[in-house]
Amino acid sequence: MATQQAVRRWIMTGAVAAITITGTIYGAGLKGDQEAKQKKQQLQKATPEEMIAQLEFARADLILKKNEMERKIANFQKRSQSKEHGQTEPK
Repeated sequence: MATQQAVRRWIMTGAVAAITITGTIYGAGLKGDQEAKQKKQQLQKATPEEMIAQLEFARADLILKKNEMERKIANFQKRSQSKEHGQTEPK
């Protein structure tokens, strides 16, 4: 009798967990769809000036990322050249 109760408890626990996980995933999907629709509507309603401002902001962000990557590449090349010449890295 005790084993039946234990099995039943495990089944109920698994069922509740499965329902919770399924609901969470489904709810997150719905929220994502809703946010995508809102963004699409905002883009359709946006004036050309607003769209240009958004694109300029995105461009500025990309330029910052590009400059950071170029700096990292230059530092890497300096380190690799100093290792080739047998020099130690300054700390």
